[in-house]
Amino acid sequence: MKRILLASPRGYCAGVERAVDTVEQALDLWGPPVYVRKQIVHNIHVVRDLEERGAIFVETETEVPPGATVVFSAHGVAPSVHDNARRLELKTIDATCPLVTKVHSEARHYAKAGYTIVLVGHAGHEEVEGTMGEAPDSIVLVESPEEAETIELPDGPLAYITQTTLSVDETNEVIDVLRRRFPRIEAPKKEDICYATTNRQRAVKAMLGSIDLLLVIGSRNSSNSNRLVEVARAAGVMSYLIDDETEIEEAWLDGVETVGVTSGASAPERLVERVLDWFAARGVTNVSPFAEEREDIFFKLPAQVRPGAAAGTPSG
Repeated sequence: MKRILLASPRGYCAGVERAVDTVEQALDLWGPPVYVRKQIVHNIHVVRDLEERGAIFVETETEVPPGATVVFSAHGVAPSVHDNARRLELKTIDATCPLVTKVHSEARHYAKAGYTIVLVGHAGHEEVEGTMGEAPDSIVLVESPEEAETIELPDGPLAYITQTTLSVDETNEVIDVLRRRFPRIEAPKKEDICYATTNRQRAVKAMLGSIDLLLVIGSRNSSNSNRLVEVARAAGVMSYLIDDETEIEEAWLDGVETVGVTSGASAPERLVERVLDWFAARGVTNVSPFAEEREDIFFKLPAQVRPGAAAGTPSG
């Protein structure tokens, strides 16, 4: 093996940065414990680091002691979660990514106007569960082009929305089927797949002709990381999802001259550095960016944890 090419952009997106910073700021302001509903972002290293600082991760808001502080994850929650939090008198901080909030708003808008809404997404993903919770009687989930071919929808106005972390290509296939079968179906004013998901997939596609193997750093439950692996494999390039350097198998490198490295939107850059150190320890020091593309998106922290926030308590 001779060299490593680094994809750009890679790693943290603005929504992940905001969510992780929210938990860190809450711990700084009020001290542990700060409860977090679900994983704040889908990366096991981030979760472990926050646990060491005093964050307690729970599966449901009903596990949080009455009156305690709880942060809602970047993936968003259903209205019923907010209702439960109020009933338990929890002090809540909502770290939902603003781009997910946009999809929730679309769901409410279309449902209020009497539309049947097709949600393109993956069943069981936290973002999908939160979005469907906004209008459960109006939303129908579609996971694939095959499902889009067979789904039966009622007469009346139709609209589609999508999970923010999907494969751009596969989502377009689903939408093409929906538009062919239901020509009057309405689209969001701006596509729902987030800028970071789109940019990372585009960066991988651009480098595939120059590499023999792609390593994607990200956790198994990270939707956008899994999609990066799929993009490479769909083009015939070997690709593996790894949490960190300990999961690299040397057998993968047999006959490989150039390895591409990227990371999902919830993977911190220090994991990339650890992978590069792993290769350096094996004599591979030729590392270069395939391209330099910077993202300048920034989201403000929730008001309760912004710099200068009073060190009292978050809102109930």
